[in-house]
Amino acid sequence: MFSKLRKFDAYPKTLEDFRVKTFSGAAVSIAAMVIMALLFASELNSFLQAEVSPELFVDTSRNEKMRINLDITFQELPCAFLHIDVMDVSGEQQLDIEHNIYKRRLDKSGEVIDEHKQDHLGDKSNETLNALATTLEPDRCESCYGAETGDHKCCNTCAEVRQAYQKKGWAFTDIKGIIQCEREGWSDQLSPDTDEGCNIYGFLEVNKVSGNFHIAPGRNFQQRSVHVHDLQSFGRKWFNMSHTIKHLSFGTDYPGLVNPLDNHDELNTYEGSAMYQYFVKVVPTQYVKLRGQEVKTNQYSVTSHKRDLARGFGESGLPGTFFMFELSPILIQLTETRRSFTHFLTGCCAIIGGVFTVAGMIDAMIFHSLRSWQKKNELGKLG
Repeated sequence: MFSKLRKFDAYPKTLEDFRVKTFSGAAVSIAAMVIMALLFASELNSFLQAEVSPELFVDTSRNEKMRINLDITFQELPCAFLHIDVMDVSGEQQLDIEHNIYKRRLDKSGEVIDEHKQDHLGDKSNETLNALATTLEPDRCESCYGAETGDHKCCNTCAEVRQAYQKKGWAFTDIKGIIQCEREGWSDQLSPDTDEGCNIYGFLEVNKVSGNFHIAPGRNFQQRSVHVHDLQSFGRKWFNMSHTIKHLSFGTDYPGLVNPLDNHDELNTYEGSAMYQYFVKVVPTQYVKLRGQEVKTNQYSVTSHKRDLARGFGESGLPGTFFMFELSPILIQLTETRRSFTHFLTGCCAIIGGVFTVAGMIDAMIFHSLRSWQKKNELGKLG
């Protein structure tokens, strides 16, 4: 039985005495082993890494919130000047947002001033108000300086005085003599000569519909259904809106995500205010990991536009940085997959067999070429 089985041997062996080992054969063998090792390492790395396959679906999600992560630095404007608002097509407005948004004061070199004080974005005078709460009468009624109305006769803070002025349509240009503002330190915060920058960072929770958010100087208010920012109170003729967007994303990061506006710089060289507009196309994305974990997030593309404004207040637009976002109805699902182990074994066998065969052909060609050259040299046919 064993003698019959030998007939099926596809790899007949030759006697050791009939084998010829050459230097060229050794060199080809070493080169083949190196190539096989490199190809095997590449195949193993490809097997261990997950492949991402994209699919397109219609986005059917409803009544969801979208998280906007931001980290933006304004090199030429102090934090007391800047306010952030969100508006969407559903009519919802979030004005002068403070929750989950923070600010850091920066000096001219970009270093953080008082890093241990990371206040909420908004009226810094709140700290002063808390400190004065124990010294001022709680039932006091201070003057609104002629801006009193029938339902608003008392202005106990500088913010209330400003609101009363806005309701009257008066410009809040000079705070000298307004006791509330001097007491709360607004004269220092709103000085036109303030030489500071501001880093604004945190996140926003917005409805998952088209809308916009913007960062602009001046407190906002509604006037005849128009969104207006009070710029007169700062005493400046123009605002340098130069900024650096360190990070802007719509949702949670996932492997391979690229945010187009990360580390984006805008420098205003025009001696006047500027309006920076970013038109963002947000694409809902769902990333499915190997173990089935799902990450619901978004990708986006962006087109930017800058408009130089006339020197003054609101002649041709509002100075600020505006982000108009629009959501795509298409959902991209990215699914991590990994090749099967049998596919990996097949690739390894193909590498070994292919390199071994090609190396054998090269060795045979070299061996026969050298033998032919030697014979011609012995017969003197090489000239």
